[in-house]
Amino acid sequence: MKSGNLVLILHTHLPWVLHHGTWPHGEDWLTEAIAECYIPLLNVFNDLINENILPKVTIDISPVLCEQLEHKDTKELFIKYCDKKIQAAQDDYENFKKWGYSEHQIWLAQWWKQWYEARKNDYIYKYNYSIIDAFRDLQDKGCIEIMTCGATHGYSPLLGYDKSVNLQFKTATENYKKYFGRYPRGTWLPECAYRPSYEWQSILAIAPFNKKHLRQGVEQILAKNKLFYFVTDEDLLKRSSFIGEFTDIDKNNFIHIQSPKFNKKDFHFERSPLKLYEVSSSEKIEYGTSIAFTRHHDISMQVWSGSIGYPANPDYLDFHKTHYPSRIRYWRITDSKADMMYKTLYHPDWVFDKLDLQTNHFIHNIENTANFFHKQTGELATICLPFDTELFGHWWFEGPEFIRLLCRGLHHSPWVDMSTASEQILKIKPKEVISLPEGSWGENNDHSVWYDAENGWTWKNIYDDEVRLNKIIEINPLNTLTEVERRVLTQALRELMLLQSSDWQFLIHTQSAKDYAENRFFFHNSDFNKLCDIFEELHQNKKISKEQLTYLEETEKRNSIFPELQLEWWKE
Repeated sequence: MKSGNLVLILHTHLPWVLHHGTWPHGEDWLTEAIAECYIPLLNVFNDLINENILPKVTIDISPVLCEQLEHKDTKELFIKYCDKKIQAAQDDYENFKKWGYSEHQIWLAQWWKQWYEARKNDYIYKYNYSIIDAFRDLQDKGCIEIMTCGATHGYSPLLGYDKSVNLQFKTATENYKKYFGRYPRGTWLPECAYRPSYEWQSILAIAPFNKKHLRQGVEQILAKNKLFYFVTDEDLLKRSSFIGEFTDIDKNNFIHIQSPKFNKKDFHFERSPLKLYEVSSSEKIEYGTSIAFTRHHDISMQVWSGSIGYPANPDYLDFHKTHYPSRIRYWRITDSKADMMYKTLYHPDWVFDKLDLQTNHFIHNIENTANFFHKQTGELATICLPFDTELFGHWWFEGPEFIRLLCRGLHHSPWVDMSTASEQILKIKPKEVISLPEGSWGENNDHSVWYDAENGWTWKNIYDDEVRLNKIIEINPLNTLTEVERRVLTQALRELMLLQSSDWQFLIHTQSAKDYAENRFFFHNSDFNKLCDIFEELHQNKKISKEQLTYLEETEKRNSIFPELQLEWWKE
């Protein structure tokens, strides 16, 4: 008898980097992710299907990443990237022989050449230049589930207007339909950041946000967009409060709010990351609820931790040490605390026994956790393990193989199955309704990563720009705009959404790409305000200059996300 299911969720996102630099920051982030993460994972999933094993992994792909993966420039960009890596490996091979390097390092150069040739051929011949179509095919076959995410990964709790939050998810659902032929059932909250409904005010003294006013809970906005579930952190669950439970469940629908029953006195509530809960800001559940999957912290850290987790094994490929100028990695971790000069060469054939031992350990931990929960409660355990997709293949080169062995192992487990998020909801049919506190999955489980002494200034620009756009739309009825006016204002809206990306605050906070993030933020802020200036001048003079039209066209080409975007969505 099964005691639980594993819901493995991969968060797949990159900020808009097309046409904004290459190395060390920019388009190389995209091409590296395609080569090291997306194609290897697609290969793993398709290999498993050929073994009659359905992976049942849940993947969210952010709309801004969908736009980049399907952009016409990406196809040529990725082929050139692979060709460059193939040539670099060949150059290393010839140089290593000439310089008298070890036979193994010479062999590794050839190994990498063949590896990049294989990724290039996978992209062209196996997946026909379309990563998105390849994932869509897997979903259409019922092998995986694809979620969505905030359109540009805007940090929902701190955005000034509810309409900004709604725009992120409204755009996400429409973009998802464009690429996957249906509407999504669930979403990844950027940074797992959640805020309930309450009288909110901004930290910065910027009107009108600095005055307390009632805001919608994030779950209410999700419900409005028919997004029935999201992922939260275990710390938020620990600080949650019980509201009540649903007594009527619609077994054929994700919307099962019928006749709520609130009876705290007679209801024994125990918070557990192994359960699913409906989330509401208050007892007024008619405003909308959404189901929370809770990250199981202890189990997930076995994979997340770079110091004590599985990826820290000495025989795995070292991420940081590369050969110049090819920037190819030839060394294994050896010792995570050792100086780079002491790293020894990587042996691809050394990793398989380690992966086998680790996945066996991981599966036993999952099974034991589910079995204990089921024995104590009689309920089916939901073990939710969310990770950034880039962990598997980019940061941890052997990660896709770990997922292969995990799916294969659980396929033969007598106690735990793999399950997509939607399948798990239909199996569990959660009834308990809780309220979550405000927070994220970042440091301290609060907003401190995305609002601190280093990046707090960004919110002044975001708030100022939100207010400016809102005023323009309020005083200019959208049905009276000319075609050119609509183009200008729509591109301004795109720039605002790109400005709202939480990636800029994160990169500034971590110092990993601070200059790049600050420059990108300034560029989008500048483009937004210049486009607003053009709109106001155009609206007054009823004509656009040649220079202004050229600027508009260049901006549309540079930041060409979401051609389906409608100004009317701002007013919803």
